[in-house]
Amino acid sequence: MNYEPIVKPAAGQMRVRPNLSDYESARASFRWDAVRGELDGLPGGGLNIAYECIDRHLKTDRRDKTAMLWEGKDGRAETYTFAQMAAGSNKAANALRSLGVSKGDRVFVFLERVPELYFAVFGALKLGAVIGPLFSAFGPDAVRDRLADSGARVLLTSPELWARVKEIRADLPELEHVVVLDRRGGSAPEGTVPWSGLFDVQAESFETERTEPEDFAIMHYTSGTTGKPKGAAHVHMAVLGHYATARYVLDLHDDDVYWCTADPGWVTGTSYGMFGPWSNGATSLVYEGGFAAGHWYRLIEKYGVSVWYTAPTAIRMLMKAGEELPKKHDVSSLRYVCSVGEPLNPEGVLWGQKVFGLPIHDNWWQTETGAILIANYPAQDIRPGSMGRPFPGIEPAIIDDDGNELPPGEEGNLAVRPGWPSMFRTYWNNRELYDSRFRNGWYITGDRARRDADGYFWFVGRADDVINTAGHLVGPFEVESALIEHPAVAEAGVIGKPDPVAMEVVKAFVALKDGYEANDKLRRELIRFARKKLGAGTAPREIEFLPSLPKTRSGKIMRRLLKARELGLPEGDTSTLEED
Repeated sequence: MNYEPIVKPAAGQMRVRPNLSDYESARASFRWDAVRGELDGLPGGGLNIAYECIDRHLKTDRRDKTAMLWEGKDGRAETYTFAQMAAGSNKAANALRSLGVSKGDRVFVFLERVPELYFAVFGALKLGAVIGPLFSAFGPDAVRDRLADSGARVLLTSPELWARVKEIRADLPELEHVVVLDRRGGSAPEGTVPWSGLFDVQAESFETERTEPEDFAIMHYTSGTTGKPKGAAHVHMAVLGHYATARYVLDLHDDDVYWCTADPGWVTGTSYGMFGPWSNGATSLVYEGGFAAGHWYRLIEKYGVSVWYTAPTAIRMLMKAGEELPKKHDVSSLRYVCSVGEPLNPEGVLWGQKVFGLPIHDNWWQTETGAILIANYPAQDIRPGSMGRPFPGIEPAIIDDDGNELPPGEEGNLAVRPGWPSMFRTYWNNRELYDSRFRNGWYITGDRARRDADGYFWFVGRADDVINTAGHLVGPFEVESALIEHPAVAEAGVIGKPDPVAMEVVKAFVALKDGYEANDKLRRELIRFARKKLGAGTAPREIEFLPSLPKTRSGKIMRRLLKARELGLPEGDTSTLEED
């Protein structure tokens, strides 16, 4: 259904560029080669994300403009200009080169949101290395899987997170160096390299390695329903998508203070926490700490945030905190609020209008797409609950299982015509899986959706079992594998259970080995065990014990059946169910 009323942008809030005020003409005239012409390219040829985000601004009056406003979780604040970001990333590039890192090598960062993380990311990109950000809440198993699959040579981490890495260090023969950053000045643990001793002695100048548009730049690991996490690898050409969508969807202008709340371990935290805003020369707020409603409002007030990009889970948590709390802070600097990570319910859109005088603009994209593909635009009416309309230069469609386009109103597979700049170029070490995502000239997103007569797209659900918890995709297999390592567990099946705040929480069904008793003590032990292995965000929040799990005759656990029984839904075809 289409939700009413259609919410109109608040008068005077948007300062939209002319070529997106008329959506249809924008689509007709848009050209990606024209976008590339707005970027500089490397001196002498080539394209490099770090150069477009940082160094090209040094030739303009943005050189001494504030690029990053950083606040630590202890309240400490630091400010970095584009010139200082260039110097820091140059020193990081020289530091990595001193460790033997060269073009094409994989460098991973496993850190909280501290300035050095950003220096390291851009330094690695300048060197031509492939950067791999890791979420700081990952457990040792999750870290090991990603480092092993990528063949990472260097890992940058902190003393706190080193404790997790230490457990799996012996399992990573290709990992040559673990560099430990201690902002408190402590000594590096045995067997690691201190960041301060490596970084501080380096020169602030560096000539960016010549990288071509199709050279790999960054990889993000995303979970599937089966198998290990898979590395979606993107190239330097992706910066065209980051730049254009930050400019026309996020509506970033030179005088904006922009805040993306996503962690850099996830694709939103790099595409729109780093590349999108800084390729546009925007000032970005980076906050090291986690969610706290009152503190978030304080940050908006303190730094004068004007454009805010956050997640539906955070919006629901702010809604839960009540409408009186924001009234205690001056948030009048806000002119535009966007959301991504999962569908934003209509109530969230309307809540933004009520509390801030600004409807919240939802948009859609994936780790694999690299950048926003469908959005509710600043200059257009919002249909609450809709993903919006395609970005110019993007051709999505609703297709059936045979690849035929479906008419408006019919539900089907959301697919996109390949060729946009930020599209992933492979799953690392798994070309067969990558090729399987393309069919009949379409990239198959794995989402189900429909399109209305006016070209707005509406999300229906995932076509597979991937769990979307607080905007983070969790693969059931990864959680099941961790649980089975516990000596009491014979089988495990994992589903996403609907949750009013996180959209879904991870729930596990466990069958025990003989000799073990199902009780609350064991349930708590298994949750702690999984949290240690995987991290709190990925581990199950609920565990239910069953005598046995429903399986097909080939032995595959029927997660679909588990979910149907949990939610009281029709069980569907059970003809392949293994008989007890």
